Amino acid sequence: MPFPFPLPPLAQVNFWELVLHANPVPMAVLVILLLFSLASWAIIFSKWTAFRQARLGNSQFLGAFRKADQMQAAAAASARFRQAPVVAVFDFGYEEVERQVRTRGSLPNKMAVERALQLGVSEELAKLERNMNWLATTASVTPFIGLFGTVWGIMDAFSALGLAGSASLRAVAPGITEALLTTALGLGAAIPAAIFYNHFGHIIRELGARMEDFSLEFLNLAERSFGE
Repeated sequence: MPFPFPLPPLAQVNFWELVLHANPVPMAVLVILLLFSLASWAIIFSKWTAFRQARLGNSQFLGAFRKADQMQAAAAASARFRQAPVVAVFDFGYEEVERQVRTRGSLPNKMAVERALQLGVSEELAKLERNMNWLATTASVTPFIGLFGTVWGIMDAFSALGLAGSASLRAVAPGITEALLTTALGLGAAIPAAIFYNHFGHIIRELGARMEDFSLEFLNLAERSFGE
């Protein structure tokens, strides 16, 4: 059944006017969603830069580490790649190795070195995962916040329709458009957060596996350098 009057095309809808004239509850929902979105994008850009530097630093340090024939040479190389997560793991292990060598002249307790390396891996993983829970929260919560704003806006629209005493679509169209805007903004905040949460999760697992493998390489070099 055709509408009794032509509807304006989407391109002619002034969304900024809708936001400025929104009712208090939809306006609060829009502000909350905007804050979620801004915080998520700030975390995304920060993590993107940090992970790129971590991967590059790991690659460069591992190249230098594998060329070193003694632990002291690897320690000297580590000073050039402080942004690499494997360097932090190296520092944990090297500190324990130095302690044993300084007091006993050799490396009698390899289990202590393994525990120190594991502590380094755990600490670096905790740093890499920092703020990831915000992306997960944004991805799971913002669609429901947007839906709440939509439901509230539709309730307002039909309430206005009842007060107007007519069943004209023109009377409720602005309210419904305003209500659906919150759903769109909720999805706009949730979708990038979900995509990058999964993508960054894969990178964190990759970096974690790299650090675990490096722990084995560190133990091999430590035994060659200070083994009994």
